[in-house]
Amino acid sequence: MSVDGEAGRREDEADEPGWDVDPDDEWGVAVITTVGRQLKLRREAIGMRVVDFAKAVGYGEDMVYKIESGKRIPRQDYLVVSDKVLRAGGMVAAMWEDVKKVRYPKKIRELGKLEGKAVEIGVYECNIVAGLLQTPEHARALIEAAQPPYSPDDVERMVAARLARQSVFERNPAPSLHFVLEEAPLRRQVGGTMVWRQQLERLLEVGRLSNVTLQVMPTNTEPHPGLDGRIELLKFPDGTAVGRADGRFNGRPVTDLKQLRILELRYGTIRAQALPSRESLDFIKELLGEK
Repeated sequence: MSVDGEAGRREDEADEPGWDVDPDDEWGVAVITTVGRQLKLRREAIGMRVVDFAKAVGYGEDMVYKIESGKRIPRQDYLVVSDKVLRAGGMVAAMWEDVKKVRYPKKIRELGKLEGKAVEIGVYECNIVAGLLQTPEHARALIEAAQPPYSPDDVERMVAARLARQSVFERNPAPSLHFVLEEAPLRRQVGGTMVWRQQLERLLEVGRLSNVTLQVMPTNTEPHPGLDGRIELLKFPDGTAVGRADGRFNGRPVTDLKQLRILELRYGTIRAQALPSRESLDFIKELLGEK
């Protein structure tokens, strides 16, 4: 690939949505501002102008200004190339360790941290497929359907953040994961037929994992305690737990033992009323026309 071609590719990547700094994320703003300032100081210390630095790293001048002013989150590739150009000996490239921690929205980071520590995760979803189970295309279609609509940049940040949470499936030792999904969202062809089929195939793939229990709540069933919204329960190695529920607790995290017992009772009742795991997977296969 030519130098011009490489520069063009990098500029195209840099212009992708999802890399702007969220002004409401104080920690994120502080980190990206500090990184940008350090990059600028190092560039100026070797007497390099923005125009020359931009050509050397293969990005546009406008992107360099945005990153150095803390308005744009630098990609890892940008930091690695900058490290070489600035002869920083790995110091600039190492900034990625801090940058990647604020790459995603604050609320998602906090949720991801909790899920990353949990030894047991239980989720009931009544209106959508649980975020931990969504394919990229399914997640994007759901987020793009919001009204008022999110900006393209926000959509990409939210999709990336949702997918990043799925690293929970790669943990070793693996946590115990339980999901209960309503039948109706499984029938809704979000994103079109192909995206819908890929999503159902993803559910089958995850549902076959030894540490995962996936259940479907049939539409034709008696009322249950989850009709007023989603429920999530996280349990940690030290015996503590945290729960969230859209209904009784308005989605706020709760740690009080009495409130947790209420959530556990509700979630346990929902699981008992849903189809068993094997029957649930068979149900999804039927939706796909495989049975």
